[in-house]
Amino acid sequence: MDSQDLPRLIYLVLLGAAVVGWFLAENRGNLGKTSRMAMAWGMIFVGIVAGYGLWDDIRRDVLPRQSVISEERIIEVPRQGDGHFSLTLRLNGEPVEFLVDTGATDMVLSLDDARRAGLNPDELAFLGTARTANGTVKTAFTTVDEVAIGPVVFDDVRVAVNGGEMRGSLLGMSFLNRFERLEIADNRLRLEY
Repeated sequence: MDSQDLPRLIYLVLLGAAVVGWFLAENRGNLGKTSRMAMAWGMIFVGIVAGYGLWDDIRRDVLPRQSVISEERIIEVPRQGDGHFSLTLRLNGEPVEFLVDTGATDMVLSLDDARRAGLNPDELAFLGTARTANGTVKTAFTTVDEVAIGPVVFDDVRVAVNGGEMRGSLLGMSFLNRFERLEIADNRLRLEY
């Protein structure tokens, strides 16, 4: 809280009190009706605030997710609200969400996702380095026994484990090149296998 916050708060409280006082004075004959309307508007305001706060959770449940169209041998992924594509792959049977990054060379796992996939980062040799938006980080290369997306299964997939802080895992071109065709059109990523 800086030195300007208290005067601003006092100003807003006084302004609010003046508006409420004027409203009550103008509607003193219909206070019951006025209070019901004020409560209704208050509930609408609370509903809007709650909806805004829960929007990410609601969006995940309402918007379509990745789907597999078996007859056409296509995996289709809708663009997320943030403009990116996310794919969920099963690494050694465990679901891991990836951000599709066509600018990344490798399939890069965060430390948490590496553990989820059954890898032990404490046993890896972090001898490599990578330059990221957050600076230079240490990396370790290893393989994941099985990576699956829909009906497509790949064995012994080479991955890089990022030794630094990372919000999630990245799906780079070393994995995406395994598909016959990659297309981005109409806010959808299509992988043909």
